[in-house]
Amino acid sequence: MQLKPIDQQVVVVVGASSGIGRETALKFAKRGAKVVVAARSQAGLDSLVDEIKSFVCDAVAIAADVSDFKQVQAIANKAIDVYGRIDTWVHLAAVSLYATFEDTTPEEFKRVIDVNLMGQVHGAMAALPHLKREGRGALIHISSVEAKRGFPLQSAYAASKHGINGFVEALRVELMHEKAPISVTEIMPASINTPLFSKARTKIGVMPQGAPPIYEPSIVADAILYAAEHPTRDIVVGDAGKIIVTAQKIAPQLLDSFLAMSGFEAQKTKEPKSEDAPDNLYQPISGYDTVSGEFRLRTQPSYSDCLDQNPQLKWGALAGLALGAIALFGMPKS
Repeated sequence: MQLKPIDQQVVVVVGASSGIGRETALKFAKRGAKVVVAARSQAGLDSLVDEIKSFVCDAVAIAADVSDFKQVQAIANKAIDVYGRIDTWVHLAAVSLYATFEDTTPEEFKRVIDVNLMGQVHGAMAALPHLKREGRGALIHISSVEAKRGFPLQSAYAASKHGINGFVEALRVELMHEKAPISVTEIMPASINTPLFSKARTKIGVMPQGAPPIYEPSIVADAILYAAEHPTRDIVVGDAGKIIVTAQKIAPQLLDSFLAMSGFEAQKTKEPKSEDAPDNLYQPISGYDTVSGEFRLRTQPSYSDCLDQNPQLKWGALAGLALGAIALFGMPKS
């Protein structure tokens, strides 16, 4: 399967007003793609389009709540009306709630599922007919390492991300069975420094944070752009994310114990935040239409992601390690 170069693509980015989505839209535009951006925040979208156009690139915006399928269809229709096609659909829209399961209401749990899971389903349903009509394309679904391993205080969020994983796996196989040239990628970031934590509803008494280590949004955006040109099944972003996913595979009970001991405090800041503080669970809130969140001074690089997106470097590094091991321990005896 061969995908178009980015500078020949029309790309839809859903969940683009802040965080990873905003950074992704900017990077696609700078690489020459025509970009359709969508989110609930009209002000965030307007500022994003202005920023894209300031470096003489092309973008249009449409406000939409992804829990409503008709509004998601309108995003696809906007792309077709303005640019005539869709080559890549990137879906990031998400909300978060920090609370124990017992402190979560049924309405709150459902809302997280409606946005995070059903929003992704609506996106694929809206985009697929256009991708098939074009004859090739990419669906890129951003979930989380919590698609593989749920964290305490995030039962609804973890359930929604696990749901994305199951939905994407089934869809991918169906498209393979019918030999449809559509690449389906799930990208699973670790903790990323976005405004999500500042906007989240919290019932833990303080502003939440991503469990450290925390990475900048650019590493996820780079993975998304890579998947838009190179058909890729799954990408876990962040060194810590790879460790968590591996630990879940080989020692889930040990990871249970680790999270029971440290997973609660690791997600708490020292900044008090009331349950009544403004949040974006049901409506967008102003003041957070930025790429990065409040943890820039605590972020760190992720070294494995560069290797994942540069296979020659990756295999060269593995070969170097193998040669080093041979030099250190000697050739195995027959």
